[in-house]
This record gives sequence, structure tokens and C-alpha cells, in this order.
Amino acid sequence: MKIGIVFPQIEFGNDTAAIRDYTQTAEALGYTHILAYDHILGANPDRPEPWQGPYTYKNPFHEPLLLFSYMAALTQTIEFVTGILILPQRETALVAKQAAELDVLSNGRFRLGIGNGWNKVEFVAQNQDFHTRGKRIEEQVDVLRQLWQHELVTYQGQWHHIPDAGLNPLPVQQPIPIWFGGHADAVLRRVGRIGDGWLPNYKTAQEAQPSLAKLDAYLGENGRSRADIGIEARISYGDGNPDTWQPLLAEWQSAGATHITLNTMYLGFDTPAKHMQAMRHFAENL
Repeated sequence: MKIGIVFPQIEFGNDTAAIRDYTQTAEALGYTHILAYDHILGANPDRPEPWQGPYTYKNPFHEPLLLFSYMAALTQTIEFVTGILILPQRETALVAKQAAELDVLSNGRFRLGIGNGWNKVEFVAQNQDFHTRGKRIEEQVDVLRQLWQHELVTYQGQWHHIPDAGLNPLPVQQPIPIWFGGHADAVLRRVGRIGDGWLPNYKTAQEAQPSLAKLDAYLGENGRSRADIGIEARISYGDGNPDTWQPLLAEWQSAGATHITLNTMYLGFDTPAKHMQAMRHFAENL
């Protein structure tokens, strides 16, 4: 399995030197990829319209594609993964352009994880329809792949019209891999039909077994198998005990995971140095 690290967005701060040190330390320690979460806007939980969610306007988020562009210039081998980019709240052609540029700047070290999103406030603020996001995302994936693989594209869909135009430069990877995040049945069906990989959010492989069984069925319906996709699970650093990590890693590997990402957030690490210390401890004791 490939082992990466979650960039601790909401707990890291804005010190560019610390971001540099974190990125280069991750690569030096042998982590294969850095994964970053995505939110453009945070809502005020005290707004008149009822709202609830895990993040508010007080939680900082670096925009992942720009963040990765900075990280790409500091590194040589480590891969960058959005986990996930909320695709339906964005203009598709612009995402295609930004992703292609990042892929060029990183020399093909980018993997695009996407999802539908849950925060209606973000969609409203960006003039996007929250209620059609699931239907639109499939057409968006088609448009992205067309733009990444052809100099000129003529496209007429339900939500997209491209009148004989194209990107320049095209990405190094043609196309850039697209992985889906989420557990809904519709998401698993999409992975089975058009996904390059799946980003589950289960704590253990045992919890994921029903979804993995569904995924196998949907892959089979489309003449595909697990060999055609990747699966990236996430584990928590927890209390830093290697005896806790080893069974989790072995369980996920037995379940067919191709990637594991370590998360150091939500554990009380209040400085970049503490996150880096945890990252180093994990790598040295794995």
C-alpha cells in the first residue's frame, strides 16, 4: 500500500515556512502523497436559516489546488490528492484548467478526488444548484476527461456547452485520475461505472465491508473489477501507539486498499510542529 498524510487544514495556520517544512518533511520521510480537504466558504451557524455542519466560518481552509501548486514547487516525488474537491459547486472548465495546470507544474503528480458536498450555503453563494449536484457531477467528469485529452472539444450536454474549444497546456496525465468520495449507493455506482478510485471515510475495513461488497457488484455490472480502481482509506494517528496502527493497516490491506492516509487532526495538536512530530513518529515506527 501507498501511505500518505492528510494536510491538517483547520489546525495548521498560514505560516508559509511551516507549510514548506511540512511538505518537504513528508516527502523526506517517504510518504507517497499529501491529501487536502476542500471548502471555499464557511457558514455562520447563528444565521437565521437553520444550519448545521462540522465546519463553520471559523475553520480555516487553504484552497487545495493553489496549495498544491505551492507544494509542487518544493518537492520532486510526492503526489497531491484532493480528498475531496466539491466539484458541483465549481465551473467545470475552470476546474479542468486549474487541474491541468497543477498536473503540469507537478509533472503528473496529481490525483483529483471529488464529491457532491453537503454545505448548501457554499452552493448558493457560488450560484450553483445544490439539488442537482449528484446528476451534474457525472457530466462534469465527462467534460473534464474530454478537455484533458483533446486539443479541441465540442460538447453539448444538459449543463455544459463547449463550442469547439480546448485547454492549452494539456495535463501530463491524460486523463488525470478521478476518484470519488462518499458512501451513498449512488456514489458507489459511479465508482463502479466511471471512477478511477474510491475514497471511503470508514474508520475500519470491517465497517466498510457492506459498501465494498456493493462496489464489487457495481464494478462487475460494468465489466470491471477491483484491479481497475484504487481504494484509499484513512486512519487516525490516535494516541501514537504503533500497536494500534498495525492491525488497522493489515485489515485495510486485506480488504484491498491500495492507499492509506494518516490523519493527525482532532487530537489536540495546536502547532505545526506537533503535527510534524506525529507525522515523523508514525513514519519511523511503521
